[in-house]
Amino acid sequence: MMAGWTIAGADPEGWLFRAEKVIHLNPDGTAPRLASTPQGDLRVGVDLGTAYTVLVALDEAGNPLAGEYQFAQVVRDGLVVDYWGAVNLLRELKGRVEDRLGRQLTHAASAFPPGVPRAEVRATANVVEAAGMICSTLVDEPVAANHVLGIRNGVIVDVGGGTTGVAIIENGEVVYTADEATGGTHFTLVIAGATGLSFEQAEALKTTASEQARLFPLVRPVMEKVGTIIERHVRGSQPVSITLVGGTALFPGMAGVIEEVTGIPTRVPVKPMFITPLGIALTDGG
Repeated sequence: MMAGWTIAGADPEGWLFRAEKVIHLNPDGTAPRLASTPQGDLRVGVDLGTAYTVLVALDEAGNPLAGEYQFAQVVRDGLVVDYWGAVNLLRELKGRVEDRLGRQLTHAASAFPPGVPRAEVRATANVVEAAGMICSTLVDEPVAANHVLGIRNGVIVDVGGGTTGVAIIENGEVVYTADEATGGTHFTLVIAGATGLSFEQAEALKTTASEQARLFPLVRPVMEKVGTIIERHVRGSQPVSITLVGGTALFPGMAGVIEEVTGIPTRVPVKPMFITPLGIALTDGG
C-alpha cells in the first residue's frame, strides 16, 4: 500500500478496487441497478479525456456508487474539439448512471489539464452544464489526483490519451504544473503505423493484455519521450518519487522506462485510470 493516501482510511487500495467494480465501460444497459436508491448528497465527477470520457458518482461519504466510461475523441490535448459530441456522450453516460442509481444527477465537478487557456476551461464547464448538470467545481487534474493519492512530496504524472501532465508536490501542495502533448494516443498511432491497422484496431490491440509484450518495443520510444518530458520539468527540484496515473500508465513496463530515463523511483498505483476521475468527484460540493 502506498503511504500517504487520504481515502478510505487504512484501505485505499480496497477503495480503488471497489470503485473499479462499479465503473463500467459502455455496458449497453447491462450494468445492474443499485439494490436501493442512495439518499443524501452525491459527489459526481466528469473527466473529459482525449481517449475516454468518465463519469463517476460517490455518496456523500466518498463511497463509490456507480460510473460509466466510453472511448470517444471529443477532446484533443485538453481542448474540447467536438462540443456537441461531448455533450451527447455525457448525456448518455449520465442517463445510464441515473438508471443505475434510481435518481437524477444534478451537479458535477470536472477538471482540466495544467496550462489550458481559461476559455477552454470554461468550455469544459459548458459541456457539463449542457448535459444537464450544474458544474460545481473546475479543478486542475493533478490537484484532483492528489485528493486520492495524498502525496506529501513527489511528482504526479498524469499520462492521458493526448498529453502528459506533470505536477510537483511539496508539503502536500502543488507548487508547479506543466502539460505537454504525448500520451496514449501516440502509442496507438505508432502501433497503427507499424502494423497497418486502423486507429480503432490499433487502440483495441494496445489494450489487449496478451499482445502488450509484443508491442512493447514499438511503444518504448514514446515512453522514453514521456520520460524526457518529466525529466525536463522536474530538473532542479529533488523529488523522492514519481507516481504515474492515467490509463496509459497501465501499459506494462511504463514505470520502468520512466525510472530509467529520469533516475527517480517510479510507481503505478492500483487502478490508475480512475484516480483522476475519482479525485474530481471528491471535489464536488454540490
